[in-house]
Amino acid sequence: MPQEISVSYQAIKSKVYKLIDAAVEGEKSEQQIRESMQRWWKLIHPADRAVAQKYLLRVLERSHASLNSMTHAFLESGVAETANALAPGPESMGKPQPVPHHSEVSQPSKPVLRAFL
Repeated sequence: MPQEISVSYQAIKSKVYKLIDAAVEGEKSEQQIRESMQRWWKLIHPADRAVAQKYLLRVLERSHASLNSMTHAFLESGVAETANALAPGPESMGKPQPVPHHSEVSQPSKPVLRAFL
């Protein structure tokens, strides 16, 4: 019998953050993260996938915006003198984007998610 998993916003956010943490800690490679996302996506009932996709893309967008803002803040601070020599400058990373609110997140397109499948 197939396992059912939750597609709540909080459950999806938790899954994404666990994978990010595993990547940061060096516990999972990019390939392992892709495989984990593929396995996870297959466990979501097809009727729930539209909601899961909406929540997943919202979490990824907000996470990306937050990390981008933190990177820019660090590189623009006086503390980042040695990091500036090693990392690309803020100009090569694009401008930080505001973190959207749920009403601002548009309905995601399916091809975006296929990067995980």
